[in-house]
Amino acid sequence: MKLPTSQKTIAFWLTGLGAAFFLAGIVSPFASPNPDGLDRVSQDQGFDTKAQENPPAHQLPFYAIFDEYALRGVPEPIATPLAGIVGTLVVFGMTWGMGKLLVKSPQEIPIPQAIESDGSRDDRHREGRE
Repeated sequence: MKLPTSQKTIAFWLTGLGAAFFLAGIVSPFASPNPDGLDRVSQDQGFDTKAQENPPAHQLPFYAIFDEYALRGVPEPIATPLAGIVGTLVVFGMTWGMGKLLVKSPQEIPIPQAIESDGSRDDRHREGRE
């Protein structure tokens, strides 16, 4: 069974979003508890203890919601998966919104004059060239 192009597009997006939710919600709790790359380098080089008392990142609005890779005020077993799902939704929403703002809709794209309204080409241009 063939789906129309719009349904294929929706199926594609839903499949991708489902995979992202699966990774964020199910796989993320199994991430390594070891420090990530930047934390590890700072520990190896000895400057991990020289962090500012009140860094600029703590002034951002989302700092009140997120604590490292988890949501604040949520039970620990679901804090990380929930943070991953919220992050996935935010990134998807921002990407979708930017796409809507930056990409012209088919109605806004001008149709070249060489293409006739029925979709066929003008045979006058083919004569003598074939």
